[in-house]
Amino acid sequence: MRRPALSPGRPRPVGGGVNVNPKLVEDIVRRALEEDIGTGDLTTEATVPAEATAEAIIHTKEEGVIAGLDAARIVFRTLDPALAFTAAVADGTLVPQGTVIARLAGSARAILMGERTALNLLQRMSGIATMTRRAVEAVKFFPTRIVDTRKTAPGLRLLDKYAVRMGGGQNHRFGLYDAVLIKDNHIKVAGGIGAAVAAARKAIPFTAKVEVETENLEQVQEALTAGADIIMLDNMDYDTMRKAVELINGRALVEASGKVTVETVTDVARTGVDFISMGALTHSVKALDISLDIGEIKASSRA
Repeated sequence: MRRPALSPGRPRPVGGGVNVNPKLVEDIVRRALEEDIGTGDLTTEATVPAEATAEAIIHTKEEGVIAGLDAARIVFRTLDPALAFTAAVADGTLVPQGTVIARLAGSARAILMGERTALNLLQRMSGIATMTRRAVEAVKFFPTRIVDTRKTAPGLRLLDKYAVRMGGGQNHRFGLYDAVLIKDNHIKVAGGIGAAVAAARKAIPFTAKVEVETENLEQVQEALTAGADIIMLDNMDYDTMRKAVELINGRALVEASGKVTVETVTDVARTGVDFISMGALTHSVKALDISLDIGEIKASSRA
């Protein structure tokens, strides 16, 4: 099936989701740099004079939606606070192949040492944002919203979910601590959907919502009877999903989930669900092709 075309411009803001705390991003960056540089960059320290300065550009080698510029900036500024990092576009912008998205000037060693970490973050986050934009475009004629899942890279969830928002999607729960989602194994252990929902209601604040995962119409009816606020239709075929939406009839919000792709998301939206959660946005995303090229190098003695 042909991929949906991308529309230019920045996506409309969406509600919910996480706010990116710079301190948390700094922690991610610090761990990534320690992993990559360790006790030192043998190649750079052996071949590049400590006083050398350079200019560089970061540019795209394919069309895509950019996300992660602040993370890249933090990488280079962690290595050299005096290094100048200037973003040429804003996160959330769709850019064509060959677009310069940032310019750097400063320590040549810092640029070379931070290159791979910065690109790893930029490429992954921009790939997520690009795939999300394609999914959002595929359902733009429906009231359905695209949301992510917890199927993120360990340690990078904050950035993964931020990238989804930059692509125009919306965040599902951030972790196990901020929402109730009763899944199949919870139901088995609790002794049924009714028992699981009742136990959750007793344990959580009255303002919190309860979501229940269902696999068939019988379970959908059980979730309705139990008073679930959101009902997830997990791995159902299109006809069953349509019947489930009719059965629910506005008494709960409806989420579709399970192996949804950019190619199938339009057909899922046609069933009338309110949300479509897509693990593919983050668990198997293709990184956007982005490169860093160094230009003029100067020998400089900084005071």
